[in-house]
Amino acid sequence: MSHASEPRVDAHTGTPTTGHEWDGIAELNTPLPRWWLWTFYATIVWSIGYWVVYPAWPLATTHTNGLFGWNSRAAIVDELNELKTIRGAAGAKLEKASLAEIKGDAQMLSFARAQGAAAFATNCAPCHGAGAQGAKGYPNLNDDEWIWGGTPEAISQTITHGIRWDADKDSRAGAMPAFGKDGTLKADEIANVAGYVQSIGGVKVEGSPDLAKGKTIYAENCAACHGDDGKGNMELGSPSLVDKIWLYGSDKATIVNRIQNGGGGVMPSWGGRLDPVTIKSLTVYVHSLGGGK
Repeated sequence: MSHASEPRVDAHTGTPTTGHEWDGIAELNTPLPRWWLWTFYATIVWSIGYWVVYPAWPLATTHTNGLFGWNSRAAIVDELNELKTIRGAAGAKLEKASLAEIKGDAQMLSFARAQGAAAFATNCAPCHGAGAQGAKGYPNLNDDEWIWGGTPEAISQTITHGIRWDADKDSRAGAMPAFGKDGTLKADEIANVAGYVQSIGGVKVEGSPDLAKGKTIYAENCAACHGDDGKGNMELGSPSLVDKIWLYGSDKATIVNRIQNGGGGVMPSWGGRLDPVTIKSLTVYVHSLGGGK
């Protein structure tokens, strides 16, 4: 319970009260320490100075530029230009060299790997992971299994043109049909072929599917892309089903969902976003992770 009363001087501390009381406990009107007040006043003066010397106030169509004429965008441009100057000679050499020549020159290879690692951390790691270990739906770049090919040339094309239908004429594009959604296969047929895929993939077959029927369904609907032996086709972006590397998961529910609804992964095309030297460096870096062909 609180109430207001006339301010008075507290008998124990000699400090005036505010007039507010809570259950008989009075609030003291203790003044702020002088050092705190002077610090507060100094921050106000500092802020006024900051408004004057740096860009701070929005105007109708622009903003104040400040007496120093400094802004963060210009600073970034200066830093990038400085970086280009530092990398200039090595970058120019890298730009003229082929991927094979880079691989055969220790100095260029070291520079490309270092620049590629930095570019990967900025542009690729959000999807493929900081260590390129991948995640569900995002391929691991450390292993020796490639959906679209692991040669330097194949990696360069993937980075440059991406994996999507609408990027450009050289972009890779692949998608799995929605066999169930489109009415091509019935539920029991999907269950049987999912079981067959598990069987050739070296994982425990869930449920009691008819594997013989599943094999026939696979041959009629899946082999055209994934191959009769299930080893995939890099020309089509069809992954191997027998390498025990599963992009989305090897459990029955996941496989059934993929057969039912189809789908396919996409990747940005970096050709219009990154310069040729950076793309070469990324190619060399990804190829050197351990799984390059």
